[in-house]
Amino acid sequence: MASRKTDTAGAPGKGAPARPGLPGGRFAGNGSLGGQLVKISLLGLFTALGVWAALPLYVAGNWLGIALVAGVVALVYAVYLSKRAVPVKYLVPGVLFLLAFQILPVLYTMSTSVTNLSDGHRGDKQQAIAAIEAYSVSSPDGAQEYTLTVAVTGSPETGDLVFLLVDDEGSAYAGDAEGLTELTGATVEPSGKVTEAFGYSILTPAEVNARSEELSEFAVPSGNGSGIRSSGLSSAFEGTATRVYDEGCDCVTDSETGAVYHADDERGAFYDEEGQRLAQGWQVGVGFDNFARFLFNPTFASSFFGILVWNIAFAVSVTFLVFVVGLAVALTLHVPQLRGKVVYRILVVLPYAMSSLAMFLLWRDMFNTDFGLFNRMLGLQVDWLGDRWSARAAVILANVWLGYPYMFLVATGALQAIPRELGQAAQIDGAGPWQAFRNVTLPLLMVAMTPILIATFAFNFNNFNAVWLISRGGPFSPDNPTAGATDLLITYTYRLAFNEATAEYGYAAALSVMIFLIVAGMSVISLSRSKALEEVD
Repeated sequence: MASRKTDTAGAPGKGAPARPGLPGGRFAGNGSLGGQLVKISLLGLFTALGVWAALPLYVAGNWLGIALVAGVVALVYAVYLSKRAVPVKYLVPGVLFLLAFQILPVLYTMSTSVTNLSDGHRGDKQQAIAAIEAYSVSSPDGAQEYTLTVAVTGSPETGDLVFLLVDDEGSAYAGDAEGLTELTGATVEPSGKVTEAFGYSILTPAEVNARSEELSEFAVPSGNGSGIRSSGLSSAFEGTATRVYDEGCDCVTDSETGAVYHADDERGAFYDEEGQRLAQGWQVGVGFDNFARFLFNPTFASSFFGILVWNIAFAVSVTFLVFVVGLAVALTLHVPQLRGKVVYRILVVLPYAMSSLAMFLLWRDMFNTDFGLFNRMLGLQVDWLGDRWSARAAVILANVWLGYPYMFLVATGALQAIPRELGQAAQIDGAGPWQAFRNVTLPLLMVAMTPILIATFAFNFNNFNAVWLISRGGPFSPDNPTAGATDLLITYTYRLAFNEATAEYGYAAALSVMIFLIVAGMSVISLSRSKALEEVD
């Protein structure tokens, strides 16, 4: 009797070895030796990046951040060491970058916008109390002295200051706004100066001088109403605070003046009976007060709405002009009988190929009153960037010059995709050149160029470099030195957050959220209205 077949045609029978590369095969999922080495190298590099990211978090005692870094590293290992979940291997990099550079910054900005975070309201209440006591320290006779080395955690320009202190017995300490901690593993010279310390960047004399004003106000709380302050650049002393916090009354008493400052937990600061506050406050939630401030407060609302109107006019003007100029040049070079098109197109594209940062600086110098190109050529002494309207015209002109080559390239590609027979048919039907362009060519062009125009408008609405490098938002009126005539919302936000004596991060974050909502709303409306062009397509 014939044996019954149990295998399908062409498939290996029971017990037969599976072919390499097929599911279930012996070598399924295994790549070449070179591929394995590349995978090991990339995983090793990612692990090194994880360790590099975890070290400053460990120094700062941020255990939640360390857990997040460890979780991301574990996720990457689980995905790329698995022989399954192939689609996830392609999705993980994009998702991680999306979270790191888009989602998390947006969420952090939104959370900051509902707080009073600023120079005087950075930490919590305990940190504010410690800073108040430490900043009021005076040097009594016989005070404890230390050899001082100034360091930072992070970059030398913006990192948090840290005092590396060595006492008379050679014991080393690290002091920050939180207090003193014992410093281990540091390299200390016989003079008491620290030359190397794990987790800290020691500042050079030039870097210390650059932050001398901040250094003069910095103090390390040492407990019991005492603090450590610098005395020069190489020594520090521990003194007694003249302002002491009393937990019973939740207030700070100044022993020199007798003033009593009571805590206001809604505003995050200590105030006396006359409404005077101490400089050091703490971060609290303020709800939508920051939004209401620039919408309803007369002082801030006038600046906000004035800048908003100019911001929209700037974005619309630049978008319209680059479209008109770019399309006009593209139509000119689209004529079949024109010779030397390649040379002309190269010359037109040159501004787009150059560095925009360098070009903005060049345009700024061209508008200079004393030696600028325009005044020299025209024999004038016009302060182009000192007048409201001429400064605005200068900023728009520079942006059009840098932006029209891109629109020219887009329009050239769109024109080449439109069959010439359509225009010829319109002319046969009696249409003139302008009628053929308006009724045939332009509608077909707008199908391809409308998304580009919306993106151009959104880009110019937040075109920080154009304004900041040419005019820095100026000129400014004497009664309002914060909001300039050429300021966009983005430059105004930057000035509030980073370029003022008292940085207002919460208010700037609220403005950032408003900018996002405005641009998103305008883009959605424009895209919805452009659906009518689909019928043309």
